[in-house]
Amino acid sequence: MTAPWQGAVLVTGTDTEVGKTVVTAAVAAAAQAAGLRVAVVKPGQTGTATGEPSDVDSVTRLAAPLTGRTLASFPDPLAPLTAARVAELEPLELDRVIDAVREEVDKHDLVLVEGAGGLLVPMGLRPSGEAWTVADLAVALGAPAVVVARAGLGTLNHTALTLEALERRAVPAGVVIGAWPVEPELVHWTNLGELVPKLLGALPTGAGAMDPGVFRRSAPGWLTPALHGVLDDWRAWAEEI
Repeated sequence: MTAPWQGAVLVTGTDTEVGKTVVTAAVAAAAQAAGLRVAVVKPGQTGTATGEPSDVDSVTRLAAPLTGRTLASFPDPLAPLTAARVAELEPLELDRVIDAVREEVDKHDLVLVEGAGGLLVPMGLRPSGEAWTVADLAVALGAPAVVVARAGLGTLNHTALTLEALERRAVPAGVVIGAWPVEPELVHWTNLGELVPKLLGALPTGAGAMDPGVFRRSAPGWLTPALHGVLDDWRAWAEEI
């Protein structure tokens, strides 16, 4: 059995809108239920002009981690580096993000760092002027990565590409399905079978709309022990579903 992940853990995805924020909240809730001190760090929040709650706000509502931090915010719903350029704001500096995460690691048992979009989305700039990504951040921190994936058609290719990119960088990684459908079809079941060797969890569709109390009680059952959950038998899970 994989030892539970602690320290800094990156949460990325195969794409945008795959459920990274709700998965981050679920891992935070499960870890806190296991007695861990949890922080959530969002390096770059984009789309603030829409008036919607930030990702850290959403995680806080669902899981109430001990600490929640957003390091930089940008008005437009674009990749963080692009959003900074459009708004004529300072881009995120990689060293600043590394320092902020390490600061929280010193004070918490688990620090979840939620990226933006997919693994190789440009997040900000290095001092050299070169763009950096969530993959670069994982390498710099020596942190494993949770890859949030879709359940349906197309997910196997996107997930394999993301895992391959992480493997090439020697970043340990596992997969969580961001939204398992209420009425799964053949494609969902066959995808599940392919993903099981790397699967660390699966959240039900609509988990983010749950009452926070119900969410926190339910989260450990959606995740394997590596992510501080209690799900240890996918066959039993599938029969129950």
